[in-house]
Amino acid sequence: MSSKKKRSDIRGDRKSALIGTLAGWMMRALAATLRMEIRDRCGIGNDPVTLRPAIYILWHNRFFVVPPAWNRICLGLRRTVALTSASKDGAMVAAAMKVCGLDAIRGSSSRRAVAALVGLKRALAEGFDVCLTPDGPRGPRYQVQPGFLKLAEATGAPIIPIHLGFSNAWRLKTWDRFVIPKPFSRVVITFDEPITIPRGLDEAAFEAERRKLETLLIEGTDDA
Repeated sequence: MSSKKKRSDIRGDRKSALIGTLAGWMMRALAATLRMEIRDRCGIGNDPVTLRPAIYILWHNRFFVVPPAWNRICLGLRRTVALTSASKDGAMVAAAMKVCGLDAIRGSSSRRAVAALVGLKRALAEGFDVCLTPDGPRGPRYQVQPGFLKLAEATGAPIIPIHLGFSNAWRLKTWDRFVIPKPFSRVVITFDEPITIPRGLDEAAFEAERRKLETLLIEGTDDA
């Protein structure tokens, strides 16, 4: 297999799908015990829906409870896809998202980047929200990569930062210090106000927008 083929394929197998499915049910079961406080500053829970399809961003280590929370506030109101990597880890995440009612688009900056970008643009055009982690799938932790900004600039879709705060949680010894809230603990989930990226930004202005969003996300964490 050529190196080009290796970079462009989607990886996954039955074992990855099974582990991801089990993880998805664990997410739902644990989330059912949590005392969730959801702060909707952008209006995603409004009925009728007034917010157009948007790009939701959160740090990679904080997505464990977001799909169940999303279902709690948006089920039946909005359609959503999540960006996961094309690796076997991404296959597990995609399977977990499916348990929570979210579809997945597979790709990252290191594999299938162009295909993923096309898929995300198509999803937004068809009325889906998209959710992604700007420091994933490999980091560095809490450092925003520019891809989603380019997507927002090209499509005009608003960006919605998601912040999570945990009263009591496990923090794994992974590159991102992945956070899993402990059962019956309190989690505050804030869907922040929409941010629009103007088109035609020069390099300096684009970098200023990237830094602004990075700072905003960092300020919304409890361990940065």
